[in-house]
Formats: sequence, C-alpha cells, structure tokens
Amino acid sequence: MLKLIIRGGIKLRSGLISSACLLIVAIVLAQTGFAAVTPSQQLQAAEGRSAMVVSESADGTRAGVEILKQGGNAVDAAVATALAVGITNASSCGIGGGGFMLIYLAKLHHMYALDYRETAPLKANPTMYFENGKPDEKLARDGGLAVAVPGEIAGDFAALKRFGTMNFQTVAAPAEKLADGGFALAPHLAGEIAHEVDLLKADPGMAAVFLNPDGSPHKVGDTIYEKDLAATLKNLGDDPAPKFYRGKIPAAIASFVGAHGGILSAQDFINFRPRWLDPLHRAYEGYDVFAMPPPSSGGVLLEMLGALENGHLGGLGADSPPYLARLIEVMRQGFVDRQSFADPNFVNVPAIEFLTPEHINELRDRALHHAVPANPPAAAHDHGTSNMLVVDKDGNVVALTTTINTVFGAKIMVPKLGIILNDEMDDFSVAPGVANAYHLVGAVANDIRPGKQPLSSMTPIIVLKGGLPFMTTGGSGGPTIISGVLQVALNVLASHMDAEAAVVEPRIHEQAAPDMVFVEEAMPQATRDALSKMGYRLKVVPALGAVGAITIQAGKLSGAFDPRKGGGAAGY
Repeated sequence: MLKLIIRGGIKLRSGLISSACLLIVAIVLAQTGFAAVTPSQQLQAAEGRSAMVVSESADGTRAGVEILKQGGNAVDAAVATALAVGITNASSCGIGGGGFMLIYLAKLHHMYALDYRETAPLKANPTMYFENGKPDEKLARDGGLAVAVPGEIAGDFAALKRFGTMNFQTVAAPAEKLADGGFALAPHLAGEIAHEVDLLKADPGMAAVFLNPDGSPHKVGDTIYEKDLAATLKNLGDDPAPKFYRGKIPAAIASFVGAHGGILSAQDFINFRPRWLDPLHRAYEGYDVFAMPPPSSGGVLLEMLGALENGHLGGLGADSPPYLARLIEVMRQGFVDRQSFADPNFVNVPAIEFLTPEHINELRDRALHHAVPANPPAAAHDHGTSNMLVVDKDGNVVALTTTINTVFGAKIMVPKLGIILNDEMDDFSVAPGVANAYHLVGAVANDIRPGKQPLSSMTPIIVLKGGLPFMTTGGSGGPTIISGVLQVALNVLASHMDAEAAVVEPRIHEQAAPDMVFVEEAMPQATRDALSKMGYRLKVVPALGAVGAITIQAGKLSGAFDPRKGGGAAGY
C-alpha cells in the first residue's frame, strides 16, 4: 500500500547582519525561505518495504512513485521526480539549470557519478562583471549576463540512456501533466513568489505564470499553470538532448539571452557534454561513504567526516556543546580547504590528496588547536537548489541535486518555451584577485573561464555498509548543504537516529568566513549559552537549509523530507 506524507514549509526570514561578509550569508539564509523547526515538532516521514522517494515537493514525489509503480527503476524515477520538482519548485530548479547525480546499481554493485553542472559561455572572461574598475555582482545574478549553459536535459537524458528502462516522454509525463493541467501552489514556492514579486513583474513570462493579472502574487493553494513549459517538454520527444542543444531551442534561448545583455550562443549548447566521473569515496566508522567529485563539494564533506572519525561522537549527544564544538572547528577547516576546489578540467584540484590520512590528520590538528585562517576564504554564497532521493525494489539508489542557483535564477523566462534560466555564473568568483566581501585571497581557482563549471556546494551522498546501501542524503540551501548533509549523516551513522529524527535535529553552520557560528533557533538555549561561553560568536537564525534522507535495511525503508522547506516522502 502506498503511504504518502506531505507537509508544506512556512516562509520565515532572518534579519540582515551589518557587516559585508555577514550580509552575504544573511542573504543566502533569507532567499532560501526555510521554515524554523521546533524541538516539539514531529517530522512526518514514510516507510516502505520495496521502494522509497523523497523530494522537496509532494507532487514531485508522487511523480517518482508513479514511474516506479509503472515498472521503472530508480534512475527513471529520479529523472521523473527532478522534472516534476522543476515545475512545482520552479524557483529552485528546472530544465534551465543543471546538477549532479549519484547512482548505485545493485546488479553491478557499482557507484557512478554524473556531472551535468552548467558551464560558462565561450565568450566569458574573468573580468566580465567589472564596471568602472569595480566588480558588480548583480550583473552575475540577474539578467542575461548571469546565464550559464543549462545542463539539466543533457544530464537527465544521459542517465536514462545509460541506466534507465523507460523513454524520456514516459518519465516526463507526470511533469507535463503538472505543467499543463496545473498544480496547487505549495507554501515554499508561494513565499518565494511573494518575496520576488517586483522582479517577477519585470519579466512578462514569469509574471504571466506566477502573478495575478493585477500584479499581485498567487497565494498558497492557487492553481499554477506552466503551459509553455509543458509544450517544450512534450516537443523534446524521446531524444531530447539533440533537440535541446541543437536547432530552434538553443537558437531561441541564445537570442533571448543576447537581447537581455548576455553572451550565451548556440555554439555553447552544441559544445555542452555531461560528464561521467568516478565518485569520491572514504570509509567512516565501518561505513563506505560515496560523494560527487569536484566541482561538487563532496570532497569537503568526506574530509570533514575523516577528521571526525574515531571521535566517539555518538556518546557526546547531538545537541551537546562538546559535540558541536568539534563540528564547528572541523567545519571551519573544511571550508578553508574548499577554496582550493574548482572545475578539475581547469584547475589541479587536490581532492584525493585532501582525503589522505596525512592531510586528514593535519586538518584534525588544525581543528583541535582552533586555528583561525590568516586569509579566510570568500564567504560561500550559492543559493537555492532542490534535492531528491530514490530507492527501488531492486536495491538501486539515486541521490540527485539540481539547481538554477538563486531564487528564480536569472529572473528571466524564455518566451514561448517557458524555461526559467539559471544565474549560475554567480557561483564563480566574480572578482578574481580582489580582496573584498565577494572574493578574498585564495579563491582564484574558481575564477571565470570559457567552458568552465563553477564550484558548487551541492553534495549528494550514498552510504554503504557491508557492501550494501545503508542510507542516502542530500540537501539544498547553498553552503549550508555541506554542513547540513554532514550533520544528518552523522546523526544516522554516529548517533544511530532514524531518518526522521536525523533530519529534524537542530543544526549549526560554520564556514570560516565570516567568523561566526550560525545556529538554528530550535537549538536548546542552554547549548547556545555554553557555546557562547566557549568563545564562539553565534547568530541565531530560523533554519539552515533543507536535507532529506532515506535509511535502508532489509525489508524496511525509512524516508524523511525536511519540514524546513516542505516536500513529500512516499514508500510502498
């Protein structure tokens, strides 16, 4: 019997912080629209014996379950879920963006990593966002110049072609139905629309979809139609990559972007290729943890886990000050190392070296001595994103994270195609070599180059125990993805929580710059007071990101979505 649990997130926003560095993080927290979770609040989760889907949209989860019940596998269901979430969480992701997919195939006992992150246009250059000798990040966030080459369709099709069992139109059908027939507006997207109403008014396409004729925002429960996008998905047929990357569609996108000051060209689409990569891997306390390689931050997460190994964390208690102090120090050092991560096709990224025992010991030593970096990295500031997780009846597992970056991406929708375009160029270091709030010394690895992918905080993981899948998790919320996935994983692996408890547990975030620990307001006051007495500067915020999880045991699957953002979990 199908068991579906849904719950909407509630829009809450933290106040802004005065300094420039803190302002960046505050903007991230404000734009992601996550709701506070109180200790008494029980996260609704789902259980199943054969299969499970968890996503940040109840409709998206239903789409994945529909495909599984039609006989599709985890890859088919993951693509269906991603396409559907791109409709119902259009402010976070969609076919105008890109992402990462981690795949475990039970029959082959093998893990695969698929990178379809967006790439910089051929005409991009490191100083393209300078005006009058000064960097202007707004140019990288809104409008045509912010748009990178979308990778979503190429990635979805590559996964289906290699490991799926269904054609594209079959898995796209639920998304097409939601877009054409309409869907009820959930609290998260309603909050994003209300927050961005002025920018949405400036774009005729998005105004027509997300605003009423009088310019007011649609409310929770209103029916939203994305008929142009439904037609685009339908017209892609069963061989979508050639149609999306050659011919009329890329020509229309490039023309539209050019009219809005951008440099994207049809040739950029022709050149785009998704990348099959070897996942990064590290053992942790008897588990095998697999993560995406650069330009994902999976290596940073594995490095943090390594530094925390053999620390007897479970005995400390997940809310205890000693436990959180260890996490704070390790997070800080992990984010210091993150400044060396970038697109490995352009930069020598020492991801493997960072996972060696020698480097893990060095990081642990820095953490134990509370080392504060002399030249802290730039405050990480990628933004929106959606995560989805699937386990099928054969034991295949997919963890997929996808994004258009900030809320509603570049804030422009291609006419007649219904595609909201990403602003992924903002994930590059906008001002290389300039020591300011946006780019401090050391972030040059992530500077802008033609055809390069920007560094990402997206960090889906799959964990094996005894060679078999044990859990999978991933999240959204910019740099808080890394700290959120770390804490949810530790809640399961070290503290032996179930998926529901692991996700709802209060979280912290520390990223080296600014020198501040962000703490959810659900964290017990006594714990906050103890951390303050230890010398940590705290900033209390409503919530930190959104993380979903599935735990996997013989005959029992437990899935949980994060009430901070809302979503759905379904198992059968």
